[in-house]
Amino acid sequence: MNNPHHASFAVIGAGIIGTATARELQQRYPDANITLIDKEPHAASHQTGHNSGVVHAGLYYQPGSLKARLCRRGGEKISSYAKERGLPYEECGKILVSLSKEEDERLQQIFEKAKANGVPGVELIGPEGIKAIEPNAVGRMALHSPHTAIIDYAAITASLLKEFQEAGGRVQLGAAVEDLVNNDNGCGVRRVNEDTETYDHVVVCAGLQSDRLAQLAGAPKYPVIVPFFGQYSQLEQAYRTILNGLVYPVPDPAYPFLGVHLTKRVDGEMLVGPNAFLSLGRESYRGWPVIKDSLDIALEPGFWRFAAGNMKAAGREFGAVLSRKKFLAGAQAYVPALADAKSTPITRGIRAQAMEHDGSLVDDFVIHHVGQATLLRNAPSPGATSSLAIAEHLVTCISKKLEL
Repeated sequence: MNNPHHASFAVIGAGIIGTATARELQQRYPDANITLIDKEPHAASHQTGHNSGVVHAGLYYQPGSLKARLCRRGGEKISSYAKERGLPYEECGKILVSLSKEEDERLQQIFEKAKANGVPGVELIGPEGIKAIEPNAVGRMALHSPHTAIIDYAAITASLLKEFQEAGGRVQLGAAVEDLVNNDNGCGVRRVNEDTETYDHVVVCAGLQSDRLAQLAGAPKYPVIVPFFGQYSQLEQAYRTILNGLVYPVPDPAYPFLGVHLTKRVDGEMLVGPNAFLSLGRESYRGWPVIKDSLDIALEPGFWRFAAGNMKAAGREFGAVLSRKKFLAGAQAYVPALADAKSTPITRGIRAQAMEHDGSLVDDFVIHHVGQATLLRNAPSPGATSSLAIAEHLVTCISKKLEL
């Protein structure tokens, strides 16, 4: 297909990445027929609407990886987008704090990655430097990232969706996809109680359901999605200004999640969290098990291999799940003034974590191309930060594939 003017595209998933991808296609090919589909009645219903709203600078990611490249470009693009449209955005900065000699060494490694990734302004600071930036924080040393920011990703998604619709894009919400059929004419999309509609190309940005839709399109089973929930607590009003920006721990390589941290939100609230523990429902924000999701986990050999190698860390995380006192204690190690703070739990987030058959967690973004379908198989944090750059990358890949 060499002429995109009458091409048809479907994008499945109206989170920030899917919506950004639909908008990117619309901007690149304004005469094409583009449809954005989501099973929920509202956009940004899952990961996009359940996160702490941080615009990551690119500290942690392997230099040269898709994550590193797209996080850096995505952060710049989303910053410009928010400022141009008057959407909430604050460059409040972040310190990544070490509490032990072992963490000092890890922090040095992260600093080297950050420099290799071209993160501007990063520096290592000592206890006095920490006090100068965050008077209520303590630590042996820290990595300071002055350009880390906070944003409202749901507001960004709503703006992108409005642009897409105003440019002629078609939106189908409350439209669950039950099958994808690759054929010689393109890729068919069958929604529940509807006939199959065939498009020249389909892009799947389905987050927590990405592996299931990928398999419908004929892609390999792996990586599979294993959901991990993260609890957040909102500190009482007296503690809203206890920090100027964000305070993070040094990640534990034995349990590859960021750990409990303190995050200022663009509405002025201060959050503590998230922890990371297995969720028995991919979209169960109240914690109730979902039979299909629970069975998928129980029957996944990779999960048991992962669990066997992470029992100690999982036990620590489970303690924080059961006890809010233990949960807050993680933050108090960095900000002792939180010792008497009260907090209120807010809606948890659920991370779509991709896992291989051997139980290893997939670190980089993963994109598969099968027939006339492009499948985003893994885009956890910094997926939201990278969203506009991921969209740009996906559409460029599709254009090359279709010779547009």
